[in-house]
Amino acid sequence: MANPGVEPGYEAAFEEWAKSILDSAAAFPGHLGYGLFRSSGGDAPWFLVHRFRDAEACRVWQESPERAAWFAHCEGHHHTEIARRKLTGMETWFAKPGSTRPAPPRWKMAISATLAIYPVSLLCAYFLVPRLTGLPLALSTVLTACVFNVLMTYVTTPTVSRLLRGWLGR
Repeated sequence: MANPGVEPGYEAAFEEWAKSILDSAAAFPGHLGYGLFRSSGGDAPWFLVHRFRDAEACRVWQESPERAAWFAHCEGHHHTEIARRKLTGMETWFAKPGSTRPAPPRWKMAISATLAIYPVSLLCAYFLVPRLTGLPLALSTVLTACVFNVLMTYVTTPTVSRLLRGWLGR
């Protein structure tokens, strides 16, 4: 993730350049998508976001002659890269949108994830699994995974992240 500071008056030139480099990255094997997040104003940064299938696909793009050429020819929009972050796992759950602040240490994320997983596991084991015993294993497993995923995504992980925000941020 690049975090450029764009000088006032050069926003349109930067957007054109950013769109071109993002399109170039999209042609690389393993590229899963991208985004350009405009500054919210003032000194707030812009964000270029790439998603790749794995670290190797990302590395190939990062070290590519195409990427180097785009950065070698970025005159006319006066930007500087002020930070780069690679989010490879649970960091994306804990990264505050629009912030350049680093994600919490992995050990804190592991504790937080455990606190989010435990109630879902307990509820599924107590309420859901006994009601699925007559179903084929593959079907009962997919149903459990779906319920687990929805509860983790929309209920427990956001709740635990919010409750532990102060501790996670220290």
